Amino acid sequence: MAKPASSKAVLAGDVAPREVWAWAMYDFANSGYTTVVITAIFNAYFVAVVAEGREWATFAWTAALAASYGLIVVTAPALGAYADAHAAKKRLLLLTTVGCVASTAALGLAGRGDLGLAILLVVLSNFFFGSGENLIAAFLPELARGRALGKVSGWGWGLGYAGGLLSLGASLAYVSFAQGRGDASEQFVPVTMLITAALFALASLPTFLFLRERALPQAHKPGLGVAREAFDRLGRTLRQATRYRDLGRFLVCLVFYQAGVQTVIALAAIYAQEAMGFRTRDTLILILVVNVTASAGALLFGHFQDRIGHIRTLALTLLGWLVTVGLAWAAAGPGLFWAAANVAGLCLGASQSAGRALVGYLSPPARRAEFFGLWGLAVKLSSILGPITYGLVTWVSRGDHRLAMLITGGYFVVGLGILAGVNPRRGRRAALKRETPPGS
Repeated sequence: MAKPASSKAVLAGDVAPREVWAWAMYDFANSGYTTVVITAIFNAYFVAVVAEGREWATFAWTAALAASYGLIVVTAPALGAYADAHAAKKRLLLLTTVGCVASTAALGLAGRGDLGLAILLVVLSNFFFGSGENLIAAFLPELARGRALGKVSGWGWGLGYAGGLLSLGASLAYVSFAQGRGDASEQFVPVTMLITAALFALASLPTFLFLRERALPQAHKPGLGVAREAFDRLGRTLRQATRYRDLGRFLVCLVFYQAGVQTVIALAAIYAQEAMGFRTRDTLILILVVNVTASAGALLFGHFQDRIGHIRTLALTLLGWLVTVGLAWAAAGPGLFWAAANVAGLCLGASQSAGRALVGYLSPPARRAEFFGLWGLAVKLSSILGPITYGLVTWVSRGDHRLAMLITGGYFVVGLGILAGVNPRRGRRAALKRETPPGS
């Protein structure tokens, strides 16, 4: 059956709309993990209950995240290279999904004082989540035409925030019920982990049923093992990096501006609780509303990005992030903080969608998974840099979360400066040039 004209203008030649929906459903599925575990519930529970509110509790949370991101930094490029060489994106995605679902459910076992268990499970669940995030992103350039990468990426992020809303809404409903009957957080938080894991598993099924692995296995060097071959491919990518200087510059830019973004994601509930005095239910309602604005931002800026260009769209969102930081730092009551949170929501959806699309736009076709591995590496480096900075500032300043938020704004300033030197047209031309054949 012929696809509508609108689909032909957006999707690659042999891609059906159902397949794009199945790809976007993975964003829907995995967003519940970041929303409930990293952003809204378990992070604040970790600080207040598991670590018993100690001065170092926020730093311990950021250190656990940093350890998981460090593992991804080490493994992501080789994982991407292996996926390209063996056409194994979908198989690896299944393994990471099972790992994240299982370790998220196991987080419900961590109670008061169970610091070692909680840290281990956070490290494992976030490692599997981040690895899967890289793999699903590598399908994007296979599904969308070059000029429509921003639009299709925006569909994924928009549906992703809807998934976050579902998991958060289900968790909020249970928290409200549990608090109504007098339960403490040690009783209802473990149940929200089970809810999140179950929804992740169910919502990811369309991805594995309908998304095709279009890549073909590539030529292998004789006598090399799997890991050795993957690192050999990565080495050749890095040696050829001068051919992709705009992509390289953007990845550096991404490290800095995502350091700010990842700080907000990882510490939003902690800031609301420690600096603004929010209770668990108040925080959940706030983040529920922010997910609505984030979804709108991803969809709106996805279309906007294809019209005005990737760089201008990102620059606008980084300016919006600076406004967010200023409002949050200045907020003395809930009104201004709510405004800051919703500006952050719009910028969150837009900056995530635009960044992923730009990497796809600048990546050479034969090495999509490998370059999305580098994208994942950059994001994970930022996820170490930003939250650890925040955690250290709060520890050294004896809990001054406002100072830590203000310092976070510096990462957006640096990101804007580096972004000004990225030329997307030049980068696209370099990506489309014929590459040196593997093994040469």
